[in-house]
Amino acid sequence: MAEWTNLSICPLSLALCDGGFAGNETAGDFEYPVHLFPVPILTGITVTCALLFLVGVTGNLTTILVVAKYKDMRTTTNLYLSSMAFSDLLIFLCMPLDLYRVWRYRPWNFGEQLCKLFQFVSESCTYSTILHITALSVERYFAICFPLRAKVVVTRGRVRGVIFVLWAVAFCSAGPIFILVGVEHENGTNPWETNECKATEYAIRSGLLTMMVWVSSVFFFLPVLCLTVLYSLIGRRLWRRKRDPFGPNVSSRDKNNKQTVKMLAVVVMAFVLCWLPFHVGRYLFSKSSEGNSALISQISEYCNLVSFVLFYLSAAINPILYNIMSKKYRAAACKLLWAGQSAEGCGSVPVNADRVECEWTHTSAGGLQGRDEWTLRTAEGCRPGPRWVVHR
Repeated sequence: MAEWTNLSICPLSLALCDGGFAGNETAGDFEYPVHLFPVPILTGITVTCALLFLVGVTGNLTTILVVAKYKDMRTTTNLYLSSMAFSDLLIFLCMPLDLYRVWRYRPWNFGEQLCKLFQFVSESCTYSTILHITALSVERYFAICFPLRAKVVVTRGRVRGVIFVLWAVAFCSAGPIFILVGVEHENGTNPWETNECKATEYAIRSGLLTMMVWVSSVFFFLPVLCLTVLYSLIGRRLWRRKRDPFGPNVSSRDKNNKQTVKMLAVVVMAFVLCWLPFHVGRYLFSKSSEGNSALISQISEYCNLVSFVLFYLSAAINPILYNIMSKKYRAAACKLLWAGQSAEGCGSVPVNADRVECEWTHTSAGGLQGRDEWTLRTAEGCRPGPRWVVHR
């Protein structure tokens, strides 16, 4: 590829991997290309992203409506998933501008405010998704390893509060984007022809660009480490349990927990696989800049192009995974999309196919031979079961 391939496109923010043309040409005699990649490749990327847009918008909107409409779907787990779906919807709203920049990265004709805003939305939603996956995994860990305590601590009200905090942290972490990104042009050129939405010279000189690269790395590798530990502990708890002191009712509950954990583990794996090429490409880009290697630079560019598609794949794939792995979600989506379809026509769904939020009441009898009783109350979508009696 030509020397201008040092202009890197990367999904976390198309301006974060900022570069410039290499060589000894000056701004006056250098002819900037219209496209960063050959037209056939760009056409394939555009068609793929258009399909992902249709699937992602439809799937994530369905997830939000399913949780909002059906009361038995408003579990703490599904509250996290619906918030993640909202984040993915916002990401898809940024896709048209991203595709425009892939096809014609200069001039930028949409103003500085839109340049900053769409980069901020993309960045903050990425952070939000990572935080939601981590928080949801922590909630699952407590629900499985400390079920009685989780019944009291993990409530829908508290989960909504946690979701609010997650979004606040994501917005604050992405806030420097408003300083980092701007519309600039090369000195000695016509701004109407060379304006770019990219990292500003101030961000590069001050080290803000480097800081944001480190922040994005921490937001990926630290949660991945945390998720690895959590799912290892959850797996050991579920799959090494030889006996069940509370009888078949809890065995059924463990089976449901396993199904939920499997689904969440697949979601985590999909997230890691979709984002790993981006970090590999950025690492290669930094090495190519240090060593002035044209081959590594070219590899990093195509790695970034692949990660551009995977970025939107990660925002579209979650509803597909829910539909494949959750009978309850599949039936609810069927009833939502085909309103006239009967419940039987959408498939028979076991009441406890997934985790259902049930209410327990606690009574304590006094005396030396007293006992604690945890009684499962009948609730919509919750199967009545025997009392758990713990003698003191």
